[in-house]
Amino acid sequence: MLFLKPRPTCFMKLSTSQKIFLTIVCFAVAIVGFMVKLPSVFRHYDKELHTLFYFLAAGFLNVLFADNKLIRHILIFAILSLMSVSIEYAQEYSNTLLRKMIHGRYDPEDIIANTKGLVAFSVLWLIYFAGRLIYRNSVKKAE
Repeated sequence: MLFLKPRPTCFMKLSTSQKIFLTIVCFAVAIVGFMVKLPSVFRHYDKELHTLFYFLAAGFLNVLFADNKLIRHILIFAILSLMSVSIEYAQEYSNTLLRKMIHGRYDPEDIIANTKGLVAFSVLWLIYFAGRLIYRNSVKKAE
């Protein structure tokens, strides 16, 4: 009887173009979401939502693209940081351009909250990365 190794069903193998398409769609939705006013129910949690979004965005992009490579993680961190600042400036510019406030104003506290989310994910990712490295080295030494 032939024994086959079971394939994991929880992860799909996506091509690079599929990953990029998925990322573009998700971030287009996110950018539109950041440009529109928050419903009044969520306004008291604005900074927490910023932190949570950037934490999840970092996780999403790292799962899709980092492949446990530190340089890719750093690149993702830098891109999301740039996006954080860009969105804040875009909010301010859109208010000036449209002569109507569709969102808030440039808020440095939002950028700080975004950075907190990125740093929190990075700390978890670096702990995982270091633990994995230590484990692999210990397995190699045991062989």
